[in-house]
Amino acid sequence: MDEGMPLLGFGLPVSGSWAAPTTMLHVARRAEELGYASLWTFQRVLSPVAPHDPSFDAANNPGARPADDAAYRSVHDPLLPLALVAGHTARIGLGTATVCAPFTPPAVLAKAMATLDHLAGGRLTVGLGIGWMPEEYAAAGVPRERRGPRMEEYLGCLHALWTQDPVEFDGEFYTVPRSRFGPRPLQSPHPPVLLGGSAPAALRRAGRLAQGWISSSRQDLDQVSRSIELVREGARDAGRDADAVRVLVRALVDLVDVDPGPGRRPFHGTRDQVLEDLAALRGRGVTEVFVDLNFSPRVGSPDVDAGTAVAEADRVMDALAPATW
Repeated sequence: MDEGMPLLGFGLPVSGSWAAPTTMLHVARRAEELGYASLWTFQRVLSPVAPHDPSFDAANNPGARPADDAAYRSVHDPLLPLALVAGHTARIGLGTATVCAPFTPPAVLAKAMATLDHLAGGRLTVGLGIGWMPEEYAAAGVPRERRGPRMEEYLGCLHALWTQDPVEFDGEFYTVPRSRFGPRPLQSPHPPVLLGGSAPAALRRAGRLAQGWISSSRQDLDQVSRSIELVREGARDAGRDADAVRVLVRALVDLVDVDPGPGRRPFHGTRDQVLEDLAALRGRGVTEVFVDLNFSPRVGSPDVDAGTAVAEADRVMDALAPATW
């Protein structure tokens, strides 16, 4: 591994026509062979039929695509594909980027993640987000109000469930009667937890209460250093090691054969240009990047031919393989 580069992962097929079990296994095995560090899934419960007011999306949607984007129309559960590939891989890390924590009671999520950590042999990273889409909150039966305080308490409850025996938790939003919770996660004290979010309070929360931060796909990569500093500031304020914070960025890669020329966006370019983009992020403090083709219109849409999508994914995965650096 080139020390001037971040760890590189790959998005597991979970959205669109290519997200079939055989393809999930193919991508997982091939990524491990090629030296990728990790595989990642994401959660989308619903794809709303009625479009959102653009001003609402601009203020609330952390992604780079509208809520009714084609990539959101057909998305698998984020945990079950990881469980599938866990038994067919041996080294590669597995993670969620992200699961909307408030949609699932902490005890239920703690149990699922602990089980997955065992199935994966201790290779799991738990990426959590706060969620933003009103339709998903309505379907989950959870109020959107006071999401920040709810998330903070959720993390405390999750930590208690994973580390206390017996466990007891009594908060404003969540309660766990004095009980035994087992099995505990295989990793001790628990799998690493990374938090999404872009507001200053969310960034500091990631440093203060978690092991790292997951950047949104809308993140201005030219400004990512400032966001990372806020995450590390939160870690320092909590008396934690700021240098140990993990920073994960989703790369929406569009690999082409010819230089797009002036004004190209990050990760849209030739192989050499994309590798330069990765090195530039490492220089800004990013520790990990994963290539996510679930959001590529040539791969992740349900309207794309599955064979064509898999061929494009293989092309990108082979071209950027860490084993070739």
